[in-house]
Order: sequence, then C-alpha cells, then structure tokens
Amino acid sequence: MFADPFTFDTSALLVGLDAAYPDSRKIGGLASGGQSPGSNALYLGSQVRRRGAVGVALSGNISVETIVAQGCRPIGVPMMITRCEKNVLLEVDGRPPMRVLQQLYESLGPQDRDLFRTSLFAGLEMKSEAVEFQAGDFLVRNLVEMDPETGAIAIGALPKQWQAMQFLLRDAQTATEDLTRLLARYSGQLGRSKLQGALLFSCLGRGIHLFGQPDHDTDLFRERLGSVPLGGFFCNGEIGPVGGNTFLHGYTSAFALFGEAARTMSSMNHQSGRL
Repeated sequence: MFADPFTFDTSALLVGLDAAYPDSRKIGGLASGGQSPGSNALYLGSQVRRRGAVGVALSGNISVETIVAQGCRPIGVPMMITRCEKNVLLEVDGRPPMRVLQQLYESLGPQDRDLFRTSLFAGLEMKSEAVEFQAGDFLVRNLVEMDPETGAIAIGALPKQWQAMQFLLRDAQTATEDLTRLLARYSGQLGRSKLQGALLFSCLGRGIHLFGQPDHDTDLFRERLGSVPLGGFFCNGEIGPVGGNTFLHGYTSAFALFGEAARTMSSMNHQSGRL
C-alpha cells in the first residue's frame, strides 16, 4: 500500500485492514518528496492520484514474508506501565517517567548520553506472553512532549496499563546490527533459494543521513540473501507488522519478501497468510 501523508489517515486504514483481514500481510510506505497536499503523485495503472492511497492485493501461489527493522536498542530495564491516560505515560513502575529518565541518564556513558538528547524513543511490548524481551518485541515510538511539573511523558502511541515498556536509543551501529540480525535469521530459517524477489520501504532518515554512505540497507540485503531482485523507495513513513498488528513506522526499513506459497515460510514475526 502507498499513501499520501498529507491527505490520508493511513493508521486508521491499517486498523481496519487488520480487523477485516487478520491473516494478511500489509506492507508499504508513505509517499515522500512533496511538501504540501497535492504535491505527491500516486500511480494506479495509467491514472495519477494526488490524494488518498493506492494498493495492490496479491493472491494465489504466492507467499509474502516481512522484515521490519526498527534499528533501536534498549537501555535500562523493562518496566510496567502502572498509570496512563490516552497517549500520556503518567507512571512506570509506580514512578513518574521523567524521574526514571533522569536516573537512567545518570547511569549512561558519554556516547549514550549524547544519543539520549537526540535519539531517545519509547518501546511498547507487543508480546504480552513474554517474560524476557528483545529489541524486536517493542513497537518503537517517538517521545512527543514532557511535563516537568508532573513528570509525565506523551508518546506517539496509545499505551495500556500493565503493558511492559522500555526506553530505547537509535544510532547507525545499532541499526546495522538490527538489520543484520533479522536478515541472518531469515536466511538461516528459509534459505536463499526460496526467495524470488523483494521490496524495501526505507525511511528518509536512514540511508546516507544515518549511515554516512549510500546503499547501506540494500548492500546488507545482498550480502545476506544474494542477488535477489529488489525494488522500493525512501518513504515519509513505513508500513509493516510488529507483534501481529500493522503499524505506521518512522526511521524503519520494512521488507516484503516474495516466494511460492507452496513452500511454507514463517515470517520474522511468526505470522502466516497472504497480502
């Protein structure tokens, strides 16, 4: 699915698609390049749309697997959300989250303190049955606003009481290690011979802006999975599943991996079905 970020509520559509087609993979991205409504172009066959979204549904002897590389690493320890309201964290482990952040900052080394100021995120667990969490178990979201008086923090998601969360940092090394791990897991589980083609939807904030070199993610893909046909584009937001639900992401590389449905494949987030 491809959508215009200025004229379409992609997140609302994803909620509806997950409800209507829970066993299907949804993946894609938001158009980039335009600076205002009507400045992006969405192509539907020979038609050009300036608003809304376009998409394609695949069926038949085809399997679509997904890799969503969010490129973050946890700091501190997982905590329980003990009080929240809408998108505001009021207490984690019974304490104001800003107090937790202050203590966390004091425990970090110089390099992580620099990242703390510019690349700090909140991670919400997406596997409620888990006891131990890895970076890929968290849905990564921005910190939107902080209230020094109450110690509350607003995030770009709707947290739930008793949901586990953890603060995260992002940098080039972590993003490289994250994508390398996910590609290696895919290659080890399924083998390169099963993959017929792939699409990559990568954030504008990655690429040369994050890694200091072009073709970083595509080079890693070819290194791990060989010379598989690969297309895609840089996005203003990436669409892909985490923990069984589909989300609109940022700073992410989301891959769609195509093969034959007759050859059973298990996705990186352990879902099955068709797009």
